[in-house]
Amino acid sequence: MRPATRLALLAGWLGYALIPWYLPEGMSLSGYPFGKSGTALALVLSGAAPWLLPVGIALLLASLLSLRQENAATGKLLAWIGFAGLAVFFAQGFAVTLKDQGMPALAALLGGAGASQPGMGFGALVTLVSLLLLLCHGLAYRGLCRGDLFTTSSIGIVIMLIVTFIFLPVAVILRSALVDSSGAIVLGKFVERLFSSTIWGLGCLSANTNCGVAWNTLILAVLTGLITTLLGLACALLILRTGMPGKRAMRLLTVLPIITPPFVIGLALILLFGRSGLFSTFLFDWFGIPRSRWIYGLPGVLLAQVLAFAPIAFLVLIGVVQGIAPSLEEASQTLGAKRWTTFRTVTWPLLRPGLANAFLLGFVESMADFGNPLVLGGNFEVLSTKIFFAVVGAAHNQGQAAVLAIVLLGFTLAAFWAQQYWLGGKSYTTVTGKGDSGLPTPLPRRITWISALVIGPWVALTAVIYVVILMGGFVKTMGRDHTPTLQHYITGFSIDFSRGLYFDGSAWPSFFTTLKLAAISAPLTAIIGLLTAYLLTRQRFAGRGALEFATMLSFAIPGTVLGVAYILAFNVPPVEITGTGLILVIAFVFRNMPVGVRSGIAGLSQIDKSLDEASATLSARSFTTLWRVVLPLLRPALVAALIYSFVRSMTTVSAVIFLVSAEYNLATAYIVGRVEAGEFGLAIAYSSVLIVVMALGISLIQLGVGERKLGRRSTPPALASSAAEPIK
Repeated sequence: MRPATRLALLAGWLGYALIPWYLPEGMSLSGYPFGKSGTALALVLSGAAPWLLPVGIALLLASLLSLRQENAATGKLLAWIGFAGLAVFFAQGFAVTLKDQGMPALAALLGGAGASQPGMGFGALVTLVSLLLLLCHGLAYRGLCRGDLFTTSSIGIVIMLIVTFIFLPVAVILRSALVDSSGAIVLGKFVERLFSSTIWGLGCLSANTNCGVAWNTLILAVLTGLITTLLGLACALLILRTGMPGKRAMRLLTVLPIITPPFVIGLALILLFGRSGLFSTFLFDWFGIPRSRWIYGLPGVLLAQVLAFAPIAFLVLIGVVQGIAPSLEEASQTLGAKRWTTFRTVTWPLLRPGLANAFLLGFVESMADFGNPLVLGGNFEVLSTKIFFAVVGAAHNQGQAAVLAIVLLGFTLAAFWAQQYWLGGKSYTTVTGKGDSGLPTPLPRRITWISALVIGPWVALTAVIYVVILMGGFVKTMGRDHTPTLQHYITGFSIDFSRGLYFDGSAWPSFFTTLKLAAISAPLTAIIGLLTAYLLTRQRFAGRGALEFATMLSFAIPGTVLGVAYILAFNVPPVEITGTGLILVIAFVFRNMPVGVRSGIAGLSQIDKSLDEASATLSARSFTTLWRVVLPLLRPALVAALIYSFVRSMTTVSAVIFLVSAEYNLATAYIVGRVEAGEFGLAIAYSSVLIVVMALGISLIQLGVGERKLGRRSTPPALASSAAEPIK
């Protein structure tokens, strides 16, 4: 067999025989290699854990098989051994949680009442990965993915991660939709909850009542998806296809909302447009326009979501616009087409993958958004806030929350299908192995003016909001007492130099914890997301479509529900990680992974597969092709994945509000606490610090990754300025 298979087998034996199998309390190694810190082999030999013996037998059989010659028959046996090893691994792991549920046979094998084993540790993890790799290598020896070990192993690892950290938690909480208070499965109760008038009611059409929460959510999501996609496209076209001055400042302003902590944009909108807001007061004092509460409800939530999520569409679309081959547009103009005709018949069709992905992300982000509807929703209810109050409200109803989550998943599935239908089976490849000496065609004048008119109000409102945010940290009480002060920053970020460099401000612990976890999760999110996108677009295997939808599942589930699901799934063996920093990193990675996947898919749809084939012809392995050929062309997608993951890890609240602990408190949880306590100045001051830190982090990411080089000439200023000339 190949050296990679033998290396995977060696890792399995190390995990089984040398590394502690379980995760002892306090990470103590007392009694090693026996006791709670014992290895699996020592526990089996001592009779303390006989249920671990089948795992060792699977490794032994694989070791004997490794002596045989590599062929399809050997691969089949190796795949079955790996599968059997995984089956007994999960069986013994989950049996400890089932033995107390009326299964006397398991109780006799695993001990009496109570968990007789702690959560699995590093030894179990290494062995699990080894068995998974053995299964994948066996399938590769049988010809899967042309026998490529890296590809088959990547598919197996991605599927295992998605099943463990997306499907398992979601399945745990969705099970609540089918059971009553006693735990019995009752389908009638599920149907009653699913078709409730509070979800699907249309009373707003015939009477003076509210529509169902599902219709509210759907209308809001569609509007948000359309508007954010329009803004993102207009901004990308102006920055890349015109010589408009001030593009750097505009690019900064378009990215600022994505690096803003939750509640802050909503709070700033209230300070501007609320009954006592600055703008409302100005209109009343100067023009006599009555004060109103229009900001609370659909208009306010829509405005906040557009400001918050348009940068996501921009990050996706700027790479797509950049990837369009200028030679195609030049060919159109050579045939006599005007710039408007070229844009309509050549440029616009090539933008379709990016537009579809940008709309899907905006649609799903709107549905999963929790902070903005909570602050600005008023009587306008959406699914995410409804689920939150069903879980943590006075009338706790976990079953109702699960049903609402199912409705949310249904909407996401429908949006995913619509995206696939719109794109169809067409090709959108524009980045090939040939150099492109063409120049990007300047925008038609009408498109330039329309884009500028669309972007202008957005940029202006964004600038005003951040002026309010900046001022809020330096005055006593924004909107009431504008006396200048630094007290908010002193309270949160003071440093005591009398005891050395001692950070005694109340915000420092959560700040350092958040920064550390975000720095860990961002590269992991980008790696998993782009690797998944590569597998989905470049490989053919059974279940590829299901895997693509599964990557969007965590994005569709509201963060609050995902946090509760993680608590229910990972608070008991075999995976017991609640209260640790690991569960926060996992939540960050799989909550943010869909953006990396969608950005990668949009970018890869433009890269010709002949580049991969040329690399393979030169005897390069798939990993080498991915690293040296594909990844450099995916730099815009890589930047988007890294930036989004980093800033979302720094600013997310709904997904982690139930996962933080005293040791691992996060910046957003601290800010929410200050908002609830009415300390808006301190909350805004902390948010301002986070914005500066995230802006610095984004600059470092862009500097470290660099820009994609496509072998094209840059646009001369004279040509860029011709966009303002009349169409001839």
